[in-house]
Amino acid sequence: MKSWLAQHRQALGLALQRLAANRLDTLLAALAVGIALALPAGGQMLLANALQLARNLSATPQISVFMALDAEPKTIVEVENKIRGHAGVAGLRRLPRSETLARMKKNQGLRDVIEALPGNPFPEAFVVTPRDESPAAMEPLRNEFAKLPKVEHVQLDSAWVSRLDALLRLGRIAVWLLAALFGVGLVAITFNTIRLQVLTQRAEIEVSRLLGATDAFIRRPFYYHGALQGISGGLVAWVIVSVAALLLQAPVAEIARLYAFDFSLELPPVIQGLQLLGVAAALGWLGSALSIGRHLGD
Repeated sequence: MKSWLAQHRQALGLALQRLAANRLDTLLAALAVGIALALPAGGQMLLANALQLARNLSATPQISVFMALDAEPKTIVEVENKIRGHAGVAGLRRLPRSETLARMKKNQGLRDVIEALPGNPFPEAFVVTPRDESPAAMEPLRNEFAKLPKVEHVQLDSAWVSRLDALLRLGRIAVWLLAALFGVGLVAITFNTIRLQVLTQRAEIEVSRLLGATDAFIRRPFYYHGALQGISGGLVAWVIVSVAALLLQAPVAEIARLYAFDFSLELPPVIQGLQLLGVAAALGWLGSALSIGRHLGD
């Protein structure tokens, strides 16, 4: 076990020495990898914040039931009792037309228009909270309520939430596609870097083989080199995303305040940073493994 650990420590130290010996190349490679990874990482951060905003905006989905203007009080009470006693209804709130009229008159832009009308233009309405908030369960409820006597219109208030959810799913797919494309780019960068390392140290590798070094001993530093290059690029990407989030926090908070939203841009969590470093290290290792297999396979 000690021999195995010593070999890995030696390989890691050699990889660090090679990176330090070519500081400019190491820095440029880290910047290239970091910028490539920052785009999908930043997209994931924005998507997570958009999802949080959607959750804050989307209250419990409800069904609005509007009665006909000529509905009699007796019919309205009967409809109210049928809806309230329905097994799929968790709550019911009645909106009397007189209260709706008074509330609308408080709006300065609507007061003159409403007062010019011959009567109350607003119908009696009910706001229904369903027990099951899934679209598959709410759609039958809407159709059932629409068949009740003197019901003029039934509106499913969660329709816009479904559209927003579809947009978020599309954004998630776009981020994954972007991550896959730039992941391939990271592998290509590492592949080329290790190829240059192999060509530069070809004589040293041949001497090591003549002295009896195993293939695993020769390849191990290159594996660490690729993984360390990936990690360095992941760190650069994390810094770019974090700085961008800090710079955007104040403008986003100002926009949210203007639209009366309780929202602030959240920095990426630490666990996401660790995942980014892990993925970057794995992609760097993969690039080095492909390059070594191509150029040290003989």
